[in-house]
Amino acid sequence: MTTPAARRDPSPHPSEGDGRTGFERDRMTIAFYSCFVVWGWLLYSFNPSVPLLAEDLGISDAQAGLHGTAMAVGGIVAAFVTPRLVVRRGRRATLLLACGLVAVGIVALVSAPTLAWSLTAMLALALGGNAMISCAQVGLALRHGRTASAAITEANGVGSSLGLVGPIAVGACVAIGWGWRPAVLVTAALAVTAAVLNRLVPVGGPMTPRAPRRPEHLVAVPPVVPVPMDADAIVAPHEDTPGRHRFGLPSWCFLGGVVAAIAIENATTYWSTNLVREQTGAGAGIATATTAGLVAGMSLIRFVVGPLSLRVPPAALLSGAFGVAIVGWAIVWTAHETWVAIAGLFVAGLGYGAQYPLSIALLLETAPGASDAAQARATLAGGLAIGVAPFLLGALADAVGTHTAFVVVPCFAVLGGLATAFGGVLVHRSHAARLRG
Repeated sequence: MTTPAARRDPSPHPSEGDGRTGFERDRMTIAFYSCFVVWGWLLYSFNPSVPLLAEDLGISDAQAGLHGTAMAVGGIVAAFVTPRLVVRRGRRATLLLACGLVAVGIVALVSAPTLAWSLTAMLALALGGNAMISCAQVGLALRHGRTASAAITEANGVGSSLGLVGPIAVGACVAIGWGWRPAVLVTAALAVTAAVLNRLVPVGGPMTPRAPRRPEHLVAVPPVVPVPMDADAIVAPHEDTPGRHRFGLPSWCFLGGVVAAIAIENATTYWSTNLVREQTGAGAGIATATTAGLVAGMSLIRFVVGPLSLRVPPAALLSGAFGVAIVGWAIVWTAHETWVAIAGLFVAGLGYGAQYPLSIALLLETAPGASDAAQARATLAGGLAIGVAPFLLGALADAVGTHTAFVVVPCFAVLGGLATAFGGVLVHRSHAARLRG
């Protein structure tokens, strides 16, 4: 048990934690966690609401899919702006500004009368949300030092677990005639709460008024995607040193896994509501709430995949995760009962939740001396996947119907599975060669 003094301590020294939990959940930790709750609620309440937004604005599915593009643009901008803002204004000020931008963006989004308005609101919202999570994630790493992976993993798990309530809340609001907007608007209240919690944390350590001008603060943080990184699965990348930069074929394979993982998760969360309605005849409220099955599977697997990756080769787990995703997709795609669709989404979530963290882990591990370059490529590739996948599936749905358009999802999964399986073979051969040498 920690002492009161330990709970108040905002010192710059990383938290070593206790023997039972591995790290200390102090006031600063909880404040950073609150940012993940905001992001989780936003992702899993708004994404399933996109088809309902399209109906309200009288736009096509392809036009509605542009909200994913706006989210991608906001994330890429945040990747370059956030580290510099932390250096100039400090982590606290950046967090408060980001939370405020999220709150304003949500209000603008739910009150949008036109597509142009809602896309602009989404861009601003994504900029604030990505900046908020980037600050919080780095803050946790600085605060907890050697136990940072446990803290970051738990933060992501808490965010997605509470985000599980988001689609259920949307479904309930729609069912009683309030529409999707009140449930999504809850994000603004959560953002204000996160701002207050971070404002009340004593100054010190990562929560400095102004960050020191050190080179590592100038590294662009990748934009946050709908599946947060599970840090327990990450093998620490080699230190970047001149002359050792390498981004070989295995790295490209696992980068392909990153793209596939982001693409299928965003495409599914945006359009599974329409698929369930078309296949099962469920009402808008019930169909939207079924997304909770997907999020439940993702949340569960995130608390499992980190420890499991220490016993089973991560590349094998990753290829298996893409296979599980295809099984889940097949159940949903052929479902004619709502409960079957929910079960399929849960199974798909078990695959989706493992794909992104394992892909990132292997990408960083196979790019010795080039971790910054690897993260930069993941930033751009992830942004493109977020921007393209929902729009592509929406455009196909306009042309051939949602059911046929959803064939895109297993296609991405097959490509991701093959790429990562090949990357795993290359890594195994490389390790075997080093042992013989």
